[in-house]
Amino acid sequence: MTWEKLLPLLWESTVETLYMTFWSSLIAYALGLPLGVMLVVTRRQGIMPAPTFNAVLGVVINFLRSIPFIIMLALLFPVTRAVVGTAIGTDAIVFPLIVSAFPYIARMVESSLEEVDHGIIEAAQSMGSTNAQIIFKVLLPEAVPSLVNGAAISITTILGYTAMASAAGGGGLGALAIVKGLNVRKYDVMYSASILLVMLVQIITVFGTRFTRGLDHKRR
Repeated sequence: MTWEKLLPLLWESTVETLYMTFWSSLIAYALGLPLGVMLVVTRRQGIMPAPTFNAVLGVVINFLRSIPFIIMLALLFPVTRAVVGTAIGTDAIVFPLIVSAFPYIARMVESSLEEVDHGIIEAAQSMGSTNAQIIFKVLLPEAVPSLVNGAAISITTILGYTAMASAAGGGGLGALAIVKGLNVRKYDVMYSASILLVMLVQIITVFGTRFTRGLDHKRR
């Protein structure tokens, strides 16, 4: 395939990939961030201990997290059709991406918050800080570098999920590489789309790493 024909395909597929990644990451974080906070604060030694609730929430998150994306995609076909109006296409793929991503993000947030020095939390409690103040003025600010690094990892994971979008008739670079490349033996299309997908992952990874280092430096 000539570059005159390939470049528009790569551009369109890149836009579709970024569209799916952006919206699914944004909404998944809107769900996963508070859930990650709840996992930390409701544990037995947390500032709002609720062991039973914590155990149930942990089991649900672990269950959803253990389902491979391609299987989740198939299981959610009826739900996606009810929510989005169709189970096929780029818009439709955002919903299963969110469902697959938010449990993973919740655990990433939990891991980041666990890195906060418990002595700082105890100091805030001794000064009479409320639970909300501890969460928003101590826990989250102290964990920002780790949260940013976790966000970069989560976004690259979601970006990888979009490569499976072709299984639901979605678009993006993954679908271009498989449907219009591998399946019809146009290997130049397959390799070009694959390389561009790898480049996007590397860009996000490098940006996230540098941003995290910058935040660490400012805190010091």
